[in-house]
Amino acid sequence: MPTIETDLATSAIVVQWLINAYTLSLSSLLLIGGAAGDQFGRRRLFIIGIIIFAAASVWCDFSPNVMQLISARVVQGVGAALLIPSSLAIIGATFAENERGKAVGTWAGFSALAAAAGPLLGGWIVDHFSWRWIFFVNPLLTVPTVWIALHHVPESRDPEAKPGLDWRGALLVLIGLGGITYGLIALPILEWRAPLVLASLSLGLILLATFVWVEGRSRAPMLSLAMFRSRAFSVINI
Repeated sequence: MPTIETDLATSAIVVQWLINAYTLSLSSLLLIGGAAGDQFGRRRLFIIGIIIFAAASVWCDFSPNVMQLISARVVQGVGAALLIPSSLAIIGATFAENERGKAVGTWAGFSALAAAAGPLLGGWIVDHFSWRWIFFVNPLLTVPTVWIALHHVPESRDPEAKPGLDWRGALLVLIGLGGITYGLIALPILEWRAPLVLASLSLGLILLATFVWVEGRSRAPMLSLAMFRSRAFSVINI
């Protein structure tokens, strides 16, 4: 991030949105991405997500300014929101119950290894090449991944999935999380009494509360509140 800040002649506050734009896009669309896979085919959404992620990585690679780079990171989050839940759902649909635990453990283990190795590899690339090469790694992995998915991954759907996607819920989460995130980033600079900070945090909290209200009344909720009747589910999420 400091290298990008210097190279694109921008500020640390703006560069923070390279992380936040991706995270907000991913987190707000993750549940609806899983629901779309249940309806339209998990392998299909997995492949579409990979292609979107790779295309956005190419956009990141050639972005001439920080605003384009942030926009490309938003699109990367959209791709990730399609491929991540679909990948886990594919495991659940493909492996027998006695093998599923091992398969999910492998998925989680490699995810943890990648999360640990990514910053080290990224730092090495920045030191020896350019920060743009970080994003060039993703398209190189796309072709073999899509080929394997097409030839070796069976298609699956959820026959009990309710029709329709909860776009209203997704929009509320996106703007609600965005308002809180913007308020927290601006807080050290403008202080908590600043109208912009108070308005952002208040709007975010109101919209997230509205999201809970909407999900409790939606026919096809992005997040079924009934899941929180499970004590284990609630504790893990808290």
